[in-house]
Amino acid sequence: MVWFGLCLILLAVVTGGRNMMVKGANVSYDGRSLLIDGQRKILFSGSIHYPRSTPDMWPSLIDKAKQGGLDVIQTYVFWNLHEPQPGQYDFTGRNDIVSFIKQVQQQGLYVSLRIGPFIEAEWSYGGLPFWLHDVPGIVFRTNNEPFKFYMQNFTTKIVDMMKAENLFASQGGPIILSQIENEYQNVEGSFHEDGSRYVNWTAQMAVDQNTGEPWMMCKQDDAPDPVINTCNGMKCDETWKGPNSPNKPSIWTENWPSFLQGFGEEPYMRSAQDLAFHTTMFIIKMNGTFVNYYMFHGGTNFGRTSAAFIITGYYDQAPLDEYGILRQPKYGHLKDMHAAFKLCLQTLLYGNLAIEHLGDNQDAYVYTGSAGECVAFLVNNSSKEGVEMVFRNTSYTLPAKSVSILPDCKNVVFNTGMVNTQVSTRSMQPVIRFDSPQQWQAFSEAVPQFDQTSLRSDTLLEQMNTTKDTTDYLWYTMRMELNSSEAQYMLHVNSLGHVLRAYVNGALVGSAHGTRKVTNFTFENSISLSTGINNISFLSIMVGLPDSGAFMERRSAGLRDVLIQELNFTNSPWGYQVGLLGETLAIYTDEGSSKVSWSQYQNPSTITWYKTTFNAPEGTEPIALNLGSMGKGEVWVNGQSIGRYWVSFKTPAGLPSQTWYNVPRSFLKPTGNLLVLFEEEYANPLNISLDTVSIDKVCGRVSDSHPPRVNSREVSGHYQSRPTPRVHLRCPKKQIISKIVFASHGNPSGDCENYSIGKCHSSNSQQVVEKACLGRRQCSISHTPESFGEDPCPGTPKTLLVDARCE
Repeated sequence: MVWFGLCLILLAVVTGGRNMMVKGANVSYDGRSLLIDGQRKILFSGSIHYPRSTPDMWPSLIDKAKQGGLDVIQTYVFWNLHEPQPGQYDFTGRNDIVSFIKQVQQQGLYVSLRIGPFIEAEWSYGGLPFWLHDVPGIVFRTNNEPFKFYMQNFTTKIVDMMKAENLFASQGGPIILSQIENEYQNVEGSFHEDGSRYVNWTAQMAVDQNTGEPWMMCKQDDAPDPVINTCNGMKCDETWKGPNSPNKPSIWTENWPSFLQGFGEEPYMRSAQDLAFHTTMFIIKMNGTFVNYYMFHGGTNFGRTSAAFIITGYYDQAPLDEYGILRQPKYGHLKDMHAAFKLCLQTLLYGNLAIEHLGDNQDAYVYTGSAGECVAFLVNNSSKEGVEMVFRNTSYTLPAKSVSILPDCKNVVFNTGMVNTQVSTRSMQPVIRFDSPQQWQAFSEAVPQFDQTSLRSDTLLEQMNTTKDTTDYLWYTMRMELNSSEAQYMLHVNSLGHVLRAYVNGALVGSAHGTRKVTNFTFENSISLSTGINNISFLSIMVGLPDSGAFMERRSAGLRDVLIQELNFTNSPWGYQVGLLGETLAIYTDEGSSKVSWSQYQNPSTITWYKTTFNAPEGTEPIALNLGSMGKGEVWVNGQSIGRYWVSFKTPAGLPSQTWYNVPRSFLKPTGNLLVLFEEEYANPLNISLDTVSIDKVCGRVSDSHPPRVNSREVSGHYQSRPTPRVHLRCPKKQIISKIVFASHGNPSGDCENYSIGKCHSSNSQQVVEKACLGRRQCSISHTPESFGEDPCPGTPKTLLVDARCE
């Protein structure tokens, strides 16, 4: 067909041109989309945060995003990384935002820059540097002169850096869109009139930066012109009011393929089908033309960068997992959807829309062009499976909650509810076991006593204001003299979070902690006190700073009340120790390690440092530490923190929220790598292992009703015959398909997680698939009776399901 030929030409322009570096453009917008050099665009974007991965990973992550059909990479700017002290800046290593953006440009993608500089992002203090807390008279994120001064300072710093490197599109660079503030509407009402004044000031301050590109405010319905208001959420096709002006485009800044996860919480498992459905509905129902997946690659919260109770692995269920491995079928299903949309861009963007009602919760969104071009989206918005819809005298079968894309108003190239992509399973294989006591050395922290402290107060100090975010740990110490004989007393402590460990005369008497949703808690336990002086010490532990909410500068943490029996010691003499001795001496580094006396490991003990060394594993596969035997603490490799761990805080299912912790290969030397852990609880390091991370299982399933992959239609170049659906299997690089675990052409029951042979089954299914696949990295098997030499049950709808192993 003529129209399909035009689609192919357009697709070649879109995809082929992206092999070249993005060169500047005039960026504006109308009520339909962003305009790049006057042309409307549908842009698919993905969030990749430069400090949550390592510079050696950036090229691969960007390339995989491009191969997945993305046009734009979106990132926040992390103020507290870049300006840890007023006027002192750091743009090196993982903080090198300029290098990151240039690499995006070199691979032919655009950039959406979310400057903030408040970002939330499950990042410590929402990205704000903690020194702001101590600025006299400051109130965060409102019409407050001290805050506005520093906010404008940093925003201008970043904009000027981008201009100096010619990174805005108007200068020939890749940045086509910038963001100021972040989800301010959530807190605006708390500041009353000053909230709206701040919104107006913020918008004008951003526009006055004269970047030459549009600005946006996410989740901000009252974003002043010309700033674009955008949506964040999981179902912006259903929950968003839309642009606040008919002259602004519909932009989805955060489309969540998964969701944030706290310690003690299960991962949120969003299906590829649900993600594709709501993305498609946003485009056709809300006239959406810019969709950003938050996150496309989540990465790792290295060091102490995660917000309160947030686990170290960030959005591991994203299309690219924490290690940068394709998360299938999510990645592939989105890739197929992006390709389907790009067959239809011109008509979708410039054609006329008519909505035809085809039944209960069944509609056709039909776009027609001036030359007769036609694109249709058939929507089954009901929970009924296998719904028959008749459109233009042709019957179409749609799964529940799904959309079929017809680039010529006749042939289906994609359905959001039918996954053609393989399902892959990630595995961890131990390559180094640290199971010998001779491998480990230990150093135990001393429990400080009141007389040993130099920081004193006659009341309980607030923790964040005392530690200044230099450490998670603050010791509260007191002493109590008992004139009577030894007795049992009830100890009662109210804490504002996050974790408490109580010691009496150097012995641990109990622990307690809060949760991400309720950080404060009460600790109660019976304690034994001796005649004479008793030293009582509390180790108060934060698991990240808060990252959201109004008046964040007023938040409190640490101990609030301490009672022993009926005696209240809240306003009594207290001694404090900020942090741990091991932190002060940096004993997790080669140099600092020599400053203390280590002993041979014997038995687990609390508040103890453990160290060992190892050689880098061969190969290039990602590697991770299995800390399943540990409790809670932090871990370093060659002096670089790979993050907090908290294996003992189990989910409702009784499992750790995170067991494996990413060790970037760029952190390693060939030999003699120093591994150091600080463990707060009783835990056994002898079961720690260093594991390789890879895909060891690939599985595919297609049926008669599945549309073929979009790529097969690009090859055919016409619609005269309908290509047959195929199972496509592909192992990672340097691996081959070594075994076919299951193969059935017929009506096998189940899916790739749980399957069995049905009543209809081609007897030579295993033989045909093995011949096509064994010993190869990838294979493709046509779903036809001819491929299997027989039709085992004529007239019965067929399915092909194959489960294979990679080595």
